[in-house]
Amino acid sequence: MGYVNDHDWAKDIAQETFIAIWKQLPNFRNESAIGTWIFRIASNHCLRQIERQNKMPKAEMPEQLEYKPDPDKERQTQFLYKCIAELPETDRIIISLDLENVKQAEIAIIIGLSETNIRVKVHRIKEKLAKKFEKYER
Repeated sequence: MGYVNDHDWAKDIAQETFIAIWKQLPNFRNESAIGTWIFRIASNHCLRQIERQNKMPKAEMPEQLEYKPDPDKERQTQFLYKCIAELPETDRIIISLDLENVKQAEIAIIIGLSETNIRVKVHRIKEKLAKKFEKYER
């Protein structure tokens, strides 16, 4: 859900991603870890879906029939997703993978940067997000 802020859309993309991975499994060449390969397919698929969505004209969304007040933790989580969505594409991918506990060495392979560079970027991204949270909580 790090790429999109809509739970149902994220589930649809995940299902389509699993199908794409299943179809591409015979093409796996063992040049990297299977997890790295899957993350690369998943992130590419998500980005393509977002591009397609952005090209389509948006229709008016129906009103929600049920209103449930969000607890404080839910608001913080939504704010975190909003902040992540505002990050540049590479930073968004890096922090999303980091939040999913992907090793920084694998993130480096996926992104195409050095492991040291990834470590620095993760630190800087977390600093940016922490500053936004400080402003949010005031």
